[in-house]
Amino acid sequence: MQRRIVPLAIASLCAMAFTGAHAADADSYPHKTVKIIVGFQAGGPTDVVARLAARALSDALKSPFIVENKPGATSNIASEMVAAAPPDGYTLLLAASPLVMNKYVYPQQKFDPLKSFEPVSKISVAPGVLSVSPKSPAKTYQEFEALAKKKADGLSYGSTGKGGTQHMAMLRLEELTGMKMVHVPYGGTTGVINDLMSSTIDAAFMTSMGSMPNLVAGKVRPLAVAGPKRLPGLPNVPTFAEVGVPAMKSESWNALLAPAGTPKAVVDKLAAVLEKAVHTKEFQDALVPQGSMLIGNTPQQFKAELKEEVAFWADQFKKAKIGND
Repeated sequence: MQRRIVPLAIASLCAMAFTGAHAADADSYPHKTVKIIVGFQAGGPTDVVARLAARALSDALKSPFIVENKPGATSNIASEMVAAAPPDGYTLLLAASPLVMNKYVYPQQKFDPLKSFEPVSKISVAPGVLSVSPKSPAKTYQEFEALAKKKADGLSYGSTGKGGTQHMAMLRLEELTGMKMVHVPYGGTTGVINDLMSSTIDAAFMTSMGSMPNLVAGKVRPLAVAGPKRLPGLPNVPTFAEVGVPAMKSESWNALLAPAGTPKAVVDKLAAVLEKAVHTKEFQDALVPQGSMLIGNTPQQFKAELKEEVAFWADQFKKAKIGND
């Protein structure tokens, strides 16, 4: 009996020591520089959010948080890097919505959006804005839908590529309304914007964050916002719910994630800072005029949303016959 009790006692002491070590690590976190990896180029919308987050975290936690840009494969290079990093809170990912979509475009990716990360907090959301050429005869969404249905396969729309956010948004709109248009894929957003402004293509879903100057200036004509409410910068542009297509939603988000296995106390500490930061004047002034809505939710809320998104996009890509899943 005594021989059985001794190993159990040792195991209990080891478990207590392990738990205590993690608590101590969380209490002292961070005690060295933290890297926030961004899968897009410096100066872009995701990079802007990352640098705001890094500054807020540095100020609140009294330790350097630096941004490193690792663009490529629609952010997959950065995601794979963070997924493989030690789960100690010192390598984080400032992710965007392609995180839950890329496996259908890059089937060989080396991470899983749910299993490879600990969700920290969704920071901001930027809705898509259905826009047309300034020379389009459609002045309203209703006129656009009527024109598209009249000219089946006659109107064209641009996107950043097959399976990307813009492409999937238009496929969703076609599914909900019965419209049929011709897809013109581009290598990036610049080509889409330039050809929409010059009327080479008829329409596109523009992400409000990053496209607001062109939308406000009338270089492209916004018709409907694929988000829950009108944007402050486009107060006269209705939502899809207002024009009779309430199920039409398309949003690009930015969020902070840590490698799977990162201690809960570290994740919670990061999330608490971001929840406060999104209500500051610095975040509001930098992001709201550009078309972003600030979120700052909890790890539990963000995890639940990720699960919903993964399930939604699995269904959408299956319908579109894109990818293997």
